[in-house]
Amino acid sequence: MVISIISSLKKTATASIALQSASDAVLKRTLVSLAKVLEQNIPALLKANQKDIAQQEAGNPRLDRLLLNEQRIKAIANSIRNVSKLPNPSNKIIEQRILPNGLRLKKIAVPLGVVGAIYESRPNVTFDIAALCLRSANACVLKGSSDAEFTNKAAISIIQNALEENGLPKNAVTLLPSARETVNELFTATKYIDVLIPRGSDNLIQYVRKNSLVPVIETGAGVCHVYVAADADIEMAVNIVVNAKVSRPSVCNAMDTLLIDEKTAPAFLEQLKPAFSKYSVGIYADTNAYKRLTGYPHLHKAKPADFDREFLSLQCAVKIVSGLQEALLHIREHSTKHSEAIVTNNKKEAQLFLQQVDAAAVYHNASTRFTDGEEFGLGAEVGISTQKLHARGPFALEKLVTEKWVAEGNGQVR
Repeated sequence: MVISIISSLKKTATASIALQSASDAVLKRTLVSLAKVLEQNIPALLKANQKDIAQQEAGNPRLDRLLLNEQRIKAIANSIRNVSKLPNPSNKIIEQRILPNGLRLKKIAVPLGVVGAIYESRPNVTFDIAALCLRSANACVLKGSSDAEFTNKAAISIIQNALEENGLPKNAVTLLPSARETVNELFTATKYIDVLIPRGSDNLIQYVRKNSLVPVIETGAGVCHVYVAADADIEMAVNIVVNAKVSRPSVCNAMDTLLIDEKTAPAFLEQLKPAFSKYSVGIYADTNAYKRLTGYPHLHKAKPADFDREFLSLQCAVKIVSGLQEALLHIREHSTKHSEAIVTNNKKEAQLFLQQVDAAAVYHNASTRFTDGEEFGLGAEVGISTQKLHARGPFALEKLVTEKWVAEGNGQVR
């Protein structure tokens, strides 16, 4: 039986009006309360999360994204507190002027209204999006995956309790059924949803983009590159590459392809091999790199498709290039425009890389793992946007608004 979600969407649309009327103090207080309630309910949330974990296959790369533990939940609570301290981007005057006829014009930032989000596996996203939307006076409709069904239900109960404790309608944050059948109805709900944000695999993002009548703000999958140039400090480069790959391989800002200048490849790979071997990183190497990595225990010959893979695991592709121009060409052909890095002591090459690479975030002598709303000081994030309209990079609080012109007169006519 197909479950209709229209009644839920109507309630959320109505709740959005109440949110926009709420004072800034109430919105802040609600988030502080939410962080406290979340920490009080750690055992219940972990119990629900274990039900989801138990249904997954061992070795599934999504397990790390799905897993919650006490440390991660406390980090989520701290993130919510940080969001509560950020200024509300709504109702700010962007510009104002008086026309020659005396008409007073103001352009102000206003909430988007109802934000819809479709996402996979990661239950922390439920809290992140809810917190950001509430801080900016937006209501939200959340569609998580069946992988995190029990966790998301427990999370939404915690969020709605905090809303009601602070006099706000619980339907300001709504969790839709995880059944896939609800998606098509969501795609056509232009009367109740103002924007729809997919967060997850490239397949999910492209499916939403192609089928939704509701305006879509994309968050992109990451095929992220690190280019180790001829003038790189080898020790620094090894540390950056290892961090970019192993610190949390299941996330979108992890390195997927390592490009190495042929001049520095011999010395660099000699130091990289033991560092990668420590973490059992699987390497899919092009012909030149494969020869130089002979004897590495987790070595595979790369196929062309490996250079377009978002691995989301302890694996990466490796290619030796002739220099900066070949590295730039490879990135242009294979990048998803998420996060790209160069390691070099050559300032001229670094500037060319930073100027010419088309991505949401570009780095010189730093790991791609910093592409994150909280790391950038923006609080939590809805996702990393790789498109060029409205938002790019960490899609955070300040982008959850649109604009409205307000005109005040005393009888002017045209």
